[in-house]
Amino acid sequence: MATVREVQRRLISLGFPLPRFGADGDAGGETLTAMNGALDELVTLRGGSKPTPAPPVAGKADVVVPADWMPSAKMDRIICHWTAGTHKATEFDRGHYHILIEADGNLVRGIPSIKLNEAPTKKGYAAHTLNCNTGSIGVSLCCMGGSVEAPFMPGKYPMTKVQWDKLTSVVAELCRKYGIKVTDRTVLSHAEVQHNLGITQKGKWDYTVLAFDLSVKGARACGDKLRAEVLAKL
Repeated sequence: MATVREVQRRLISLGFPLPRFGADGDAGGETLTAMNGALDELVTLRGGSKPTPAPPVAGKADVVVPADWMPSAKMDRIICHWTAGTHKATEFDRGHYHILIEADGNLVRGIPSIKLNEAPTKKGYAAHTLNCNTGSIGVSLCCMGGSVEAPFMPGKYPMTKVQWDKLTSVVAELCRKYGIKVTDRTVLSHAEVQHNLGITQKGKWDYTVLAFDLSVKGARACGDKLRAEVLAKL
């Protein structure tokens, strides 16, 4: 996968300059704006249609989410979580999220269908985010049980780099399927919901730290990294 700096250099070469900092490797708002501009131009060149993902092919590495996990629905955003449990998905976890990612990158389907979270929500919908479930797809990493926010301790089940890489691939595929543009209001972690959407939460800190890369600090920094890597895969 391309690094943030490589993506920035490519954007500059295509005429989408990053005037303040250039190719500095920082996946911030300026980079996201340039990447969305490039995607908008691609859509225009294709006659106004949204990019269509290739049909699933058995064994192909870039096919991530099975087609029958993604029913037709109008969805507005994707909210990313961790389960605060072990590296394996439990039945309890499956009842609250649409897609779960175990430590080795294995995908587990949640019990509720994404369709149930379409407005208006239907009985049995995935209740993954307080007062923000309508139109929201919930994806969760199976990890961080027993972790402590400050001083940070990852516990016995830290988030893995494999999980993170699979997460960005899953989110990219969901964005393509549901026509979700990548912004800080449409692709975000649970820790960003209160600040970005103005919906009060109860002390959720997933993700304000990445156990596999402690140089990324704070909800905004983790969210910017998520969005930049998702955009790079679109």
